[in-house]
Amino acid sequence: MTVHPPQRSTIAGEAAAPSRPDEDTAPGRDTGTERIPPRVAREPGTPRPRPRPRVLTTRSVPPGESLDYWHDAVLDTLVGMDIATEGRTYDATMRTDHLGSLQITTVECDPGEVHRAPRFIARGDGRQIFVAVQSTGRARVEQDGRTTELRTGDIGFFETVRPFRTAFPERFRLKIFAVPRRLLEIEEADLGRLTARAVRPGGGLPALLAPLLERLADTSESYATPTAERLAENVIDLVAATAADQLGEEPAELPGADGVLLLRIKTYIRWQLSDPALTPAVIAGAHGISVRYLHRLFAAEDSTVCRWIREQRLRACRRELAARPPGSVDLGQTARRWGFTGSAGFGKAFRGSFGLSPTEWLDRTRADGPPC
Repeated sequence: MTVHPPQRSTIAGEAAAPSRPDEDTAPGRDTGTERIPPRVAREPGTPRPRPRPRVLTTRSVPPGESLDYWHDAVLDTLVGMDIATEGRTYDATMRTDHLGSLQITTVECDPGEVHRAPRFIARGDGRQIFVAVQSTGRARVEQDGRTTELRTGDIGFFETVRPFRTAFPERFRLKIFAVPRRLLEIEEADLGRLTARAVRPGGGLPALLAPLLERLADTSESYATPTAERLAENVIDLVAATAADQLGEEPAELPGADGVLLLRIKTYIRWQLSDPALTPAVIAGAHGISVRYLHRLFAAEDSTVCRWIREQRLRACRRELAARPPGSVDLGQTARRWGFTGSAGFGKAFRGSFGLSPTEWLDRTRADGPPC
């Protein structure tokens, strides 16, 4: 097996930093598969549009350049690593999207081995924690003195500021969620206990998290900015809860069976907020439980199903209204986009919750600035 160190970058220059969701794209930047057009000027106050997912593939370059190209793609998108393969050519594709604070990268590659060596860490490009789902194939992971095998469906945590080595004995697909470490709120010592451990989705929180990550990676492009940001927050919360579960936190601090079911139900509701036909009966049927049991789950939190749905819709509407420039707000369209049947019902619900009409609230927000 030959180890191929990174060569001169064909994508973003030597020693390029990993891409981040808030970075602007330089005019005419060549990503290897397409030339991204220069930035278009935006009206002041208009929300920043979501960037398109970026796809990089070794099939866009001659076979003899495929390994060098892939080194550069990994460095530019994830972190610097050595890549070892049996041959001099490599078939690999990478799709990267951003949802809120999450970077989601799906890689599909030939067999090989990657090594996050100390010299890459010294460059300072490991600012995130990788949470990966082994979508197809297998992986042998080594980090922090442990070794484990990730099988199809398993979740693995990777600490990017310490060395790790991963071998893929067959063609594979891996979905990598790069999470800002400050949002997970995991102590460094605890994070060292999570790496090189296969989190099996056989039950509990992992059984909820694994399919959610799989689906989100596949459908990320379909969510508008407000929905994408909300989904990212929920995913990060669920990753943090799963990490705590794996670390053996006190049971009282973690959700039991009912709590796991309620998390699943709330995630389902957030995905379906735009549907005005979302009712307790529909939600209960989708989860194989009775409507009475559904109401009991929410009652344990001092709430009701319909109240919780209404609160989520109102929050989504407020975020959207606040992000729009003056003169471009259509209350009816915003209300219907988030599941209200029209502006009248939306206005009544808004005033009941916040003591102001949507227009009054928006005027005050623009005058005083958004709340903390």
